[in-house]
Amino acid sequence: QIQLVESGGGLVQAGGSLRLSCVASGRTYGRDAMAWFRRAPGMEREFVAAITWGGNLYYADSVKGRFTVSRENPKNTMTLQLDSLEPEDAGVYYCARSRDSVPYSDRARYRYWGQGNKVTVQG
Repeated sequence: QIQLVESGGGLVQAGGSLRLSCVASGRTYGRDAMAWFRRAPGMEREFVAAITWGGNLYYADSVKGRFTVSRENPKNTMTLQLDSLEPEDAGVYYCARSRDSVPYSDRARYRYWGQGNKVTVQG
């Protein structure tokens, strides 16, 4: 089993920045891909960004150039830097860990999930 604990999030004005972190514990020895998803009110959970063990990055078109995902494998930590935030970015953000090394954009491929952190953007 792997546990994911998130931190960060909060309230920010449009154009501002936030930083989300996710720490994994438990059986973390696999070289699994990790990702961020978000769920806006009334919407389904959608892919935001993913990163492989080796550091290959993947982003949803809506966040390219504004969000940056990174990870520190020795610390089992993944981070999402959110810049130039827009009201449409508001929602609950979840970190996830894949079943394998592939950075899927399909949430069904992810076995482990964090508790979610709320991001509110005031326009």
